[in-house]
Amino acid sequence: MTVDLAERRIAVVREHMALEVTHDWDGVIATFQHPRYEMHGGGQVFDGEVAVRGYFAASRTPFPDQGNEIIAIAHAGDTVLVEFWLTGTHLGPLKLPGRTVEPTGKAFRVRMAASFEFAPGSDKIVCERPYFDQGAVVRALGLA
Repeated sequence: MTVDLAERRIAVVREHMALEVTHDWDGVIATFQHPRYEMHGGGQVFDGEVAVRGYFAASRTPFPDQGNEIIAIAHAGDTVLVEFWLTGTHLGPLKLPGRTVEPTGKAFRVRMAASFEFAPGSDKIVCERPYFDQGAVVRALGLA
């Protein structure tokens, strides 16, 4: 593994995360070799461009200003690891098990981590795996 490849991968992850904030979904998709999210917390898998774009639409409906602030980032093997603050404001309907919560206007900030797996020898992402407490946002909004 060259230092150059590790640096490119870290740059791709930073770009990927910044593009998510600006809702440049075409740009986010372009960072992948094959778009795939595995959500460790809720167990959902979004595999392929159609599924990933559906995830973007669903997750930004309640939190259109969803953002991230990188705390730490590191490269190991074919993976980039990121710790970050996930932020947002509840501005759209939030679907929870058995109910939908109308917008409260409340903001949240929760600590998360994610791994980004890369194809061997490549700077294209093959899978993003966010690790999170599924109830953290709900608790931060005072809805639990």
